[in-house]
Amino acid sequence: MDQLLQWIGGVFYLLNKIFLSLSERADHQGNVVRKRAWRIASWAVYLVGLPAWVIIFMDERNRNWIAASVEASGAPAMLLGLVLSIRGMEKGAPKWLDRSALICIPLGFSYSFYDFGGFYTLTQWLETALVMGFLIGTYLLAKERAFGYLWYVLMHVSCGWLMWIQGYSWLFIQQVASLAFILDAYLMTRRKEAMRSRQMELPVV
Repeated sequence: MDQLLQWIGGVFYLLNKIFLSLSERADHQGNVVRKRAWRIASWAVYLVGLPAWVIIFMDERNRNWIAASVEASGAPAMLLGLVLSIRGMEKGAPKWLDRSALICIPLGFSYSFYDFGGFYTLTQWLETALVMGFLIGTYLLAKERAFGYLWYVLMHVSCGWLMWIQGYSWLFIQQVASLAFILDAYLMTRRKEAMRSRQMELPVV
């Protein structure tokens, strides 16, 4: 069961990063239809992989209560990204969904503090960096803001370190692979922004 959860969580989260990268490349090429299709697929597979990660984090052996609770509370942000991809950025998302994506329930932090008798372990700090990157990055990317990719870098570095410490070798490899696709997506957005800036600077004849 443990191996199955690792494969489900790892594969679907890796697909999310691959599809995000392909979406940015399609946008860079000016293919709006392919960009939208890859964007929808990226958020859909993200939601599919979410439950497996929550279960892994909640395992008594790991006691990653912060990551588990905040990962679960990040579902609205994922749903927000899917809704915006389907409806289009110009139509916006339902207001209740937009608000809920900004709310992070402090339950995980409180229980982790209680369980460990304080907040001083390396895993707790890694979890904190992980969830900050996850929540802020997911929300920014749902709004198609490129800066969200840099928050994802923080998330993957922290999560990869955490998985390595706790003996999840496959999930560590998945985090490293995901990081490569995130950096590729970010570089695509920078090139796209640079191209648009140059076009705006051209004199009108």
